[in-house]
Amino acid sequence: MHPPKLAGTPLDAYHVCAFFNSRDEEYATLNPFFKEAVENGEKVMHIIDPALIADHRARLTASGIDAAHCEACGQLELVPWGEAYLNREGVFDKDRMLAAVEHMTRTGSDAGFSRLRIMGNMDWIFADIETAPKLIEYEAEVNEVLARNRQPGICVYDIAKLSGAMLMDLLRTHPMTLINGVVQENPFFTPPSQMIRELKQRRSADAARRVRPDASLEEHDR
Repeated sequence: MHPPKLAGTPLDAYHVCAFFNSRDEEYATLNPFFKEAVENGEKVMHIIDPALIADHRARLTASGIDAAHCEACGQLELVPWGEAYLNREGVFDKDRMLAAVEHMTRTGSDAGFSRLRIMGNMDWIFADIETAPKLIEYEAEVNEVLARNRQPGICVYDIAKLSGAMLMDLLRTHPMTLINGVVQENPFFTPPSQMIRELKQRRSADAARRVRPDASLEEHDR
């Protein structure tokens, strides 16, 4: 039995962390999934690098998706990073993004589409890696939004840019993974409530160390 590809996978409520080594690999894997959505009368929303929107549109068209028509009728929506993940100051706002996903996943059916498939390219995080802890909190909390509204979302990461610690955190915040073109349940997934609790404890510990940077040395000396 062959492992399942993303296109053709039964859709319910899932949050997928997709890891790729190149943009060519990314599109070869995801474009059939996007084309399937269009053929099924579903809406597709892509949150991407504004500098790559034209290239993204061209790659969709090359795969057999009539991107121009889909955009014109509202079935395809291409959203620059700054209109979704980042606020007017270019800073990631977790609560703003969660509210945006809540709105997106509720209004897809209102516009006459049977389902909404969201894809977010996450390369923006590498311009300000200090934002990563807030991103991990978002990735944990958005599970509840997607599950509540029963819509699928895919977060795309360039695996070469991830540290080991960030990779593990991402695995723990996504119930499904997409690696080497194969989608499967993630054994590392941690329930959102538990993950959020751990992240808060980690944040508190980090804050305490910043206030008393020598605390760990004092503890060691004792």
